[in-house]
Amino acid sequence: MRLQCEVEVVSRLLPTCGLRGRGRGTRALLSLGRPPGRARGGGSGGVYLMVCTARDRVGARYKVQENIERFFTRFVEEGKATVRLREPAVDVCLSKANASNLKNFLSAVRLAHQGTDIGALPLSTLVPAKNSEVEKPKTKMIITSRRDYPLTKNFPYSLEHLQASYCKLARIDMRVLCLKKLRKLDLSHNHIKQLPATIGDLICLQELNLHDNHLESFSGALCNSTLQKSLQFLDLSQNKIKALPIQFCQLRELVNLKLDDNELIRLPFKIGQLGHLRFLSAARNKLPFLPSDFRKLCLENLDLFGNPFEQPNPLVPNIQLKIPLTLLECAARATINYRIPYGCHLLPSHLCEDLEVAKTCQCGSACLSSFIQITVTMNLHHVAHTVVLVDNMGGTEAPIICYFCSLDCYSQFLDRYLQSNR
Repeated sequence: MRLQCEVEVVSRLLPTCGLRGRGRGTRALLSLGRPPGRARGGGSGGVYLMVCTARDRVGARYKVQENIERFFTRFVEEGKATVRLREPAVDVCLSKANASNLKNFLSAVRLAHQGTDIGALPLSTLVPAKNSEVEKPKTKMIITSRRDYPLTKNFPYSLEHLQASYCKLARIDMRVLCLKKLRKLDLSHNHIKQLPATIGDLICLQELNLHDNHLESFSGALCNSTLQKSLQFLDLSQNKIKALPIQFCQLRELVNLKLDDNELIRLPFKIGQLGHLRFLSAARNKLPFLPSDFRKLCLENLDLFGNPFEQPNPLVPNIQLKIPLTLLECAARATINYRIPYGCHLLPSHLCEDLEVAKTCQCGSACLSSFIQITVTMNLHHVAHTVVLVDNMGGTEAPIICYFCSLDCYSQFLDRYLQSNR
C-alpha cells in the first residue's frame, strides 16, 4: 500500500541535544510492505514502513509490528497525522495527504502493528520510488525560444503558469488545452491567427496574454464559455483585431484589459457591463468615438492615446427616427422598458440579439432601430482616476455617442446645450 504526501521524520532525541526539527515536511512516498524476494509466511513480522524522498529514493525502512507507540490522528480530516515509533525513537509526521487515502493507510499500518496475518494486509513490494512519485509537482514553466519548446513529451498536468513566448507558434497547442489547473497562460510574441473555442475549457484560467500575435478576431464562443467566471486579465494588444463581438462584455470578471495597437474601429457596445474592470488601455487604434455605455465604467487607469477621435458636433445629428414608430419598435421598447422576460424559447434568436444591443436614451428609455444619434464631448476623468493624455496637446476629453428616442428628448437636450454655450 502506498501514500503520497509530505513527510518529516523527527527524532525525539533531538531536544536532549538542544536541537529541534525543521518544522516542515518534504514530498515523499510512503509504502507499507515487504522487501522484494522476501518469502511470504504467516504473521507480519517482516512488514516495514518505507519513506522515500527525492534525496533518498531508495528509502528508509521502519519495522511496524509491535513497534508503534502511538498514532496522532486529531487532524486526519485535514490530511495530517503522526506515527510515533519506539525504535528508532522518531515521529513520522504526515501532511498534505488525501484524507481518505490517509485513513486507509493508517488503518493498514495499525493492523500490521497488531500482528494481523500478512494475507489480510494490502501490502506493496518495497522498491525505490520513481522520480515522478517524489518530486514536487511542477506548477510553472517558462519557454522563451523555439528550440526549448517540448515537441516529444507532454506538458506536466500540474502546471498552473505556462509561458511559451517567441516560439513562432501558428496555433495554440492542443496539449495546452488539457492543463485543467492552468491559471496563467502567456502566448505572447507568436504567430497565432485564431483562438480555438476549447480555451474556454480551462476552467481555472485567470490570465491570458496574447500580446504581439496575428489575431484578427476574438471568438464569441470564448465569451460564452467558463471564462465568464474566471478570466481577470486579458492582453490582446499588438494584433489585427478590428472589432470585438457583442458577447465580449459577458466576461464580467475582467479587471485588466489591454487592446493597444490593434485596428479597432469601435469598443464593445455594452462595455459598461464590465463592472469589475479597473485598467483599460486601447491606445493607437482607429476609434472615432466611444460607445454611450462607456459612461458606466469606473476605472483606475485609462489609456486611449493615439486614436483618431472625431470632433463632436451635437448640432449635426444622425437621424434614424421613424415616425410613426413601427410595431416592432414599439414592442421592443416596451419589452425592455417594462423588463418583460424574453429568450430564444419565446422569440426568434435574431430578435433576442436585437434586444441585447438596444440603445438607451438620455431619458432612460430604450430604442432599437429608431433613434437620433449625436456625439458629445466627455472628460475621461469622469470614468477614470488616472487618464493618459488622449493627444499630444494635453487633452483628456473624447467624443462619446448619445442616443435619443424621440424629437422631444433631442430638443430638450439641445436647449440645455445651447444655454450652456451662450
